[in-house]
Amino acid sequence: MKKSLLFFALVFAGYGAVHAQTANTSSVSGVVKEATGQTVKGATIKITHIPSGQVVSGSADAQGKFQISNLQEGGPYKVEVTYIGEKPVVIENIMLKSGESLNINPTFSEGSSTDLDEVVVVGHGIIDIAVGRKTPIAVSTIHKTEIEEKVGAQDITSTLANTPSVYITGQAKGFGESSMTTRGFDQSNTAFLLNGQPVNGMDNGRVYWSNWSGLTDIASLVQIQRGLGSSKLAISSVGGTINFVTKSTDMKEGGFVRTTVGNDMLMKGTVGYSTGMMKNGFAVSAMFTHWSGDGYVNGTQGQGQNYFLSVGYKASEKHNFNLMVTGAPQWHNQGFTSTLDNYLKNGRRYNSNVEIVNGTEVNYRKNYYHKPVANFNWDWTIDDKSSLSTVVYASVASGGGQSKRTEKTNKGPYLSADVNNHQWYGIVSNYNRKLNENLNFNVGFDLRDYKGEHYRQVTDMLGQSSIANVGNVNLGNNVFITETYSTNPWKAFSSQPKSTENRLAWDYEQMIRYGGLFGQLEYAKNGFTAFFQGSVSQQQNSRREYYLEKPENSKSENVNNFGYNTKGGVSYTLGKHSLFANAGYYSRQPYQNNIFMNYRNDVNPYAENEKILGLELGYKFVSRYIDVNVNAYKTTWENRVTGNSKNAVKADVEKYNPTNDPNILAEGDYLYFSNYGVKQNHKGVELDFAARPFSGFTLKGFASIGDWKYDGKSVTIVRNEDRVVLATEETDLTNGKVGDAAQTTYGLGAKYFITKGLSVDGDWRSYDRLYSSRQAGQGKVLELPSYQLVDAGVSYKIDISDKNAISFRFNINNLFNKFYISEATTNIFENTKAGEKNEYWNGINTSNTVLIGLGRTWNASVKFTF
Repeated sequence: MKKSLLFFALVFAGYGAVHAQTANTSSVSGVVKEATGQTVKGATIKITHIPSGQVVSGSADAQGKFQISNLQEGGPYKVEVTYIGEKPVVIENIMLKSGESLNINPTFSEGSSTDLDEVVVVGHGIIDIAVGRKTPIAVSTIHKTEIEEKVGAQDITSTLANTPSVYITGQAKGFGESSMTTRGFDQSNTAFLLNGQPVNGMDNGRVYWSNWSGLTDIASLVQIQRGLGSSKLAISSVGGTINFVTKSTDMKEGGFVRTTVGNDMLMKGTVGYSTGMMKNGFAVSAMFTHWSGDGYVNGTQGQGQNYFLSVGYKASEKHNFNLMVTGAPQWHNQGFTSTLDNYLKNGRRYNSNVEIVNGTEVNYRKNYYHKPVANFNWDWTIDDKSSLSTVVYASVASGGGQSKRTEKTNKGPYLSADVNNHQWYGIVSNYNRKLNENLNFNVGFDLRDYKGEHYRQVTDMLGQSSIANVGNVNLGNNVFITETYSTNPWKAFSSQPKSTENRLAWDYEQMIRYGGLFGQLEYAKNGFTAFFQGSVSQQQNSRREYYLEKPENSKSENVNNFGYNTKGGVSYTLGKHSLFANAGYYSRQPYQNNIFMNYRNDVNPYAENEKILGLELGYKFVSRYIDVNVNAYKTTWENRVTGNSKNAVKADVEKYNPTNDPNILAEGDYLYFSNYGVKQNHKGVELDFAARPFSGFTLKGFASIGDWKYDGKSVTIVRNEDRVVLATEETDLTNGKVGDAAQTTYGLGAKYFITKGLSVDGDWRSYDRLYSSRQAGQGKVLELPSYQLVDAGVSYKIDISDKNAISFRFNINNLFNKFYISEATTNIFENTKAGEKNEYWNGINTSNTVLIGLGRTWNASVKFTF
């Protein structure tokens, strides 16, 4: 929850100990409180003597009290009261004489725009949070307190569930399996940044939240910028930009211990400690988490750890350095979509991956991964008008997805993992210069180097002595694998086959090099602002094939693509009202997975730069009692390449494997669909508000109505798990509804402080006009039933002493245990084959492949701060 501060009293006193020293100085004292009446520990009070420029500051103690001494007599003064994550209150033109006492009661409005700059301890010039630009954008921000309270066992994407035009699904597939869309665009087309570092996969743009489970513990805030956003990088921002800002090195000594328990044997423990700023200028913060659980859906057990280390060094007033290392090694068993009929017969916990082996339920589908990330930030305040911020980062990863394999060349089944390793290095640097009182200039660069490795390795022989390795053109047909490799994420880097002879199905490397330049110019005066951004980038893609090509043909050609984007906007603020308009155009390079066809070195003729045009209008109203934001947008996306996957059902096997060869396709196997030449038109209106009608109570709401459609024909290539092409299809998608996200959403949320430290909260959300991701052509697409969800929680905090506190939290998600379809991957209206029945649930043919959302879940936590 956004804390609301009430600056309850500023009592000016001209006498006391300081007055005794000199008659020309004064002091200011007071108490800082929240709107609920609670005092605020650690708020910063800064007083500037305007004529001389003298600045004197202090902070509130454990009781919220402060006293600022040694102020020059006279004025005018400017008083600023700030707190991390909150918008400061600024009081101008205060006159203060010795012996004079003034009472001033400014109010920090709960839910109002926040001063995010106070959160960002490092990387000010790199992290593009909204306050980095004065021209408004469509933005929602979730702070540390709300993240801690509401995430529980969910992915960090759940923090965005109560924001307009955001749809989250997939959690029922297992720990870390969620996905989200923004304004109808999936994760590969929404930019995700970690402290200014891009984290979308460079080969396909995807983000796998199981690799980022640690973010729920280390995030200081999450900010979603829908649409064009404020990022200066030439990144994959079509639907929007999501900024994750982690904790930096804490400058105050202290620590905490937190324990969480939940449904289906969820257990999670976290411990953290910070040294505070030491005499040598260093400060260290560290945190470690262990979690485990059985999962809500049958057979989706998981376990993992999160680690975080941040070392800060303040070399001088002008130079700050921070090194952060974090990672989240984990494994979890997976669930997938199935027919609606299966869920209705077996319950919403049904998992088609579970099979009975020797009388025991077993799920061989398993994801395991370890992705350490390190970044080094340097902030240099060059002078009072210019600064330079730079981040150097590295990400190395290893792991894969395990499944059961059955092939004619082997005597029986075995387990193998499709491995996806990578090494990713980059640097982002931004120079900021204040040209004059009204004009600000930014310029910078973004360099990335990526190498990915992909192959299949045996993880369990299931009783066989060896596994035949066939298909590699560089090996004979009498090669047998006798070694197995671990799926323990901590061993992922060391337990790998070094020899090609032990790599199955495919074996190739992807190389991507990227360089970009960006700049921004912003003008602000008398309530009017205008900005212009531009960037250019060059991306080189190549691959090396070790499985399907001889050594002389193993290296592909270098495919170079030039891209650019430009965006600009204006706004005008008059009192509590702001109007703004933004426009942008992107020419974005295709991802490498779409450049090379058939998982070979063949260059895809359809892979052209994607063209994206975005237009936005917005209105903001901010006051003491209510804040309102209204946004309208239109986004056109051409030349786009999309992809989706599903588990094959009987109809798919009959269609794509007419000979019924189990080596080609069997029920339950993955089918991959790559769609080329797609055009989409997205437009819509969004509303969100926060009302504070009386002390201690906040009411929030949101609504979004979208109209997202396809336009024109697309070519679809269908592949099986071995990446073998099964079919090439052409589909007319004109007027087809974009699926995978509800096009109409709205909801309400409330939080009320019953008494000091005790609060209750609840959220209600409604989803409508949700369509299947699979298009039938001619605008015909399956529409899923609408549904509503209710979440509720209670928090209680006890301050034991100045440094010690204990807090409790209890959450219930899907309070009324609603049974609902969260996504569908087929488009079946009626079965037409003889002997096949047509059964329906809420108008949906039960032969459709769907995913059912989670039922009622709960979690409870206790945190001790010291």
